[in-house]
Amino acid sequence: MFAPLRPGVTLAQPSGPVIETERLRLRQWCGADIAPNAAMLADPGTARFITVDGKPVADELTGWRNAAVMAGHWALHGAGMFVVEERSTGKFVGRVGPWFPSGWPGFEVGWGIASGFRGKGYAIEAARASIDWVFATFEIDQIIHCIDRENVASQAVARRLGAEKQRETELFGHVADVWVTWRNRWQRSRVAAN
Repeated sequence: MFAPLRPGVTLAQPSGPVIETERLRLRQWCGADIAPNAAMLADPGTARFITVDGKPVADELTGWRNAAVMAGHWALHGAGMFVVEERSTGKFVGRVGPWFPSGWPGFEVGWGIASGFRGKGYAIEAARASIDWVFATFEIDQIIHCIDRENVASQAVARRLGAEKQRETELFGHVADVWVTWRNRWQRSRVAAN
């Protein structure tokens, strides 16, 4: 627990964008997200594809550090992966959104959904909202999605989003495929869908 505040003192609070879809809310990180994010990363099937070393998070400090990195991306860049929560319950679903740390192979929109929320289309719903926001916010012609070659579920999400596998890159000592979503194609597909 954080130290109690003195009377009359307030601390800075995140004030970034909030995106609402039919079933989801995408927002910035807060302290309440640390435990459910760590629980998501403790799942071996999830950790395999989204932790740096591919291993499950096994302790509270590592979970805290991961959430701090996610929140810190917002503090450093003004944008980052959103916390995704279910609107009907307020439960932590996962994280989806922009990711572009120093040395990354391109401006990415990535996704990670907790195992209890998979199979509901949440990754696609949140990624669509995030991609819409990124193209409305940034002057870029493409967004990448770095996906492990064995991550069949994320490959399926990328295909549903209209992304195409373009090349390979090395991330954390192993090869990943780089999928690309192009602005012009994305905008045409969104107009056709409406």
